[in-house]
Amino acid sequence: MSDQPGPEQPQMTEEEMRRLEAELDRIDVDDVILQTIVSLINIGARKGAVGAPPELGLQADPVQLGIAVDAARALLAVVEPRHGDKVGPIRDALSQLQLAYAQTAGGGAAPQDGPDGGGIRQPPAPPSDPAPQGGQGGAGEAQRSGRLWVPGQ
Repeated sequence: MSDQPGPEQPQMTEEEMRRLEAELDRIDVDDVILQTIVSLINIGARKGAVGAPPELGLQADPVQLGIAVDAARALLAVVEPRHGDKVGPIRDALSQLQLAYAQTAGGGAAPQDGPDGGGIRQPPAPPSDPAPQGGQGGAGEAQRSGRLWVPGQ
C-alpha cells in the first residue's frame, strides 16, 4: 500500500458552479416527486414482470412490486392536491400495477400487512365525503374486509 494520498477531486470552476446553481433554481420539487413516481411504477412493473412475455423468463417479485406500489401511492398523495388534473395517467398506471400485484401476490387479492412485511398497506379512510359512491349502498364485502383497494374510495 502506498503512503501517498489518492488523486484529488477536480475543483469546479466558478462558471460550472453558476450553471449548477441555475439548474437547481429551475428544478421544482413536485417535478422530482412526479418523476420518482413514474420511476417507481416502471421499476415495479419490471420487478413484477408485468406484461412480460413468458419467453423472457422474468420472475415476478411480489415483495418488490408491493414496495413500489406503496411508495408510489404515498408520493402521489403528496402531489395530487396540487396536480390532480394532471396525474390521471399516473393514477391509471398505478392502478394497473396494483391489480398486477394483487394477481401476483395472492391470486386476486392483496394480502394484509403482517409481521413478514408482505402486502400492500390499506390507504387511509378518505378525509371527506363519507357517503357511499356510485349508489351502491356502501362498500362490498371485499372492500369492507380490507382485501380490495378501490381508487378514490
